[in-house]
This record gives sequence, structure tokens and C-alpha cells, in this order.
Amino acid sequence: MGYNAPAPQQTPGQAFERLVGILNTLRIACPWDKKQTMESLRHLTIEEMYELTDAILENDIQEIKKELGDVMMHLVFYAKIADEQQHFDVTDTLNAVCDKLILRHPHIYGDTVVEDEDDVKSNWETIKLKEGNKSVLSGVPKGLPALVKAYRIQDKVRGVGFDWTDKREVWKKVEEELYEFKQEVNLEEATAIKHEKAEAEFGDLLFALINYARHLGINPENALERTNKKFITRFSYIEKRATENSQQLKEMTLEEMDRYWNEAKSL
Repeated sequence: MGYNAPAPQQTPGQAFERLVGILNTLRIACPWDKKQTMESLRHLTIEEMYELTDAILENDIQEIKKELGDVMMHLVFYAKIADEQQHFDVTDTLNAVCDKLILRHPHIYGDTVVEDEDDVKSNWETIKLKEGNKSVLSGVPKGLPALVKAYRIQDKVRGVGFDWTDKREVWKKVEEELYEFKQEVNLEEATAIKHEKAEAEFGDLLFALINYARHLGINPENALERTNKKFITRFSYIEKRATENSQQLKEMTLEEMDRYWNEAKSL
């Protein structure tokens, strides 16, 4: 096989060639690898990306290294399948992204002058439109989770100047949307139509909060995931304490569970 042991002091290019070689071998010799398609790998790739983001949030450097390798393996795997189907190969893929990076950084590889990060983003979006994109928002994947999608939408339109310059105005929008949401949920009669209105207003409120977070430099996805992890840790503590005291959660009062919750917060 010839790809089992890495050569000493490899260059990045040599290590990449080793990965390509291993996948070429597996595609021929391994029954599982032989039967994979782009479609069958898709959900596995999504899983690997989530594992990578988990490692990043945990600041687990060794796990980040491992998960980055898994993601790279998947990317090379897709290119290998495309090569077999005579569409493109991994070299075409790498050259395409290199060409794109050079084209979209005219302040580095050309004569364009930029003042700051906002100028860079504005140039990026303008160049994409010149390349044939019909909309600034066409680059936002349809399958993104809604919270991430909202953040990306707002960041994209910011690149062409559609954004508040004063975050105090953004907070006023949050307060406005909160008021409108409260007006809907305070209605005495609950009907399907009113429920839909409340849901719509809640969506507007979330969108405004995400926008405010962006203006504060807070990534709302990261913030919410950290809160999720914190909640899981504290609720797991409640379960642990209940087990230690031979208690069943469904038989406990909220006050009892809240006492354990506060213990968890103090740890």
C-alpha cells in the first residue's frame, strides 16, 4: 500500500498527497469506501462539521486537529468521486478556490485600496455580483439552520451598506419587535390566525436580537450553544443528585429541582 507511515518532516503538500493516496487505495480495496456516493457522504459530512464546531467551542485543541482531519478527508473523498465521474479532480478544486481568493482580494493581488474590514466585505460582495450572482443573498445556503441563516443574511447585506451604523437604533428595533410580540400574545382569544401572527412577531423579534448581537460582535449561534451546554450540565447535575437521593424526577416538585439547579450554578 505504501501509505501507512508518514515520512519524517513532511511538507503540507506531501501530507496532502498522502491523504489523496490513501483514499485512492480505499476506494479500490475497501467494500465500504467503494460504495459511497456524494449523497451517502452528505449527512456524515454534516455530522463531522458539528463535531468540529463542538471541539472549537470546548477549545479542545487536540480534538480540533482530529476533526479537521476528518473534514479534510471528506472533502478529498468528494473530489475523488467527482474525478471518477470525469467531472473534476482535487487539483481542479484547489485551483478554483485559489483563483477565487485572488480575484476577491484585489487589495492584495491588485491595485484596489481598502481602509478596513468593511471595505473588504463590500468589495467581496460586489465582485460576486460581477461574477454572475443574481443577488447578494444567493450565497446563503437554503439548508442553514434558521438562526445561522439570519446572521449570515444580515452580514451579507451589511457588505453592500444595508445596515444601521448606530447600535442604539438596532436596540430600538428590538424593543419595537418585543412590543409587537407582546401585543399578539396578550390577546385573550387564541385562534389559529392569531397564533400565526404571534409566531411571525416572535420571528421578527429573534431576527432583531440576532442583528443586535451582530452589532455587539457576538455570534448568536455560539452564544446560544454555550447556553445549551450550560443548561445540559446543570440539568445533568439535577439528575445526578436525584439518583443519589433515590428520587424520580417526575415525582419531584419544581422547588426540589430548583434547589439542585442552584447548587449546580454555584459549582
